[in-house]
Amino acid sequence: MYLSDLKKDEEGIIRKINLEGNIKVRLQDMGFIPGNRVKCVLKSPFNDPKAYLINGTTLSIRKKDALEIEVDRFE
Repeated sequence: MYLSDLKKDEEGIIRKINLEGNIKVRLQDMGFIPGNRVKCVLKSPFNDPKAYLINGTTLSIRKKDALEIEVDRFE
């Protein structure tokens, strides 16, 4: 599944980031690294963007980028 598939208050474990260049580096700098836990905490009225909590920081990510981050649902 992808990061964009997480519903509000659901958590996942990052498996893989399928992005290249500056966006990938920026996300990794903010904690989007395989093995880290991420939680969807807010969504906009049209579900784009959504806000995610990772390493104590809340970040907003557009759906087109969240579709490139593979996660496993955390149960």
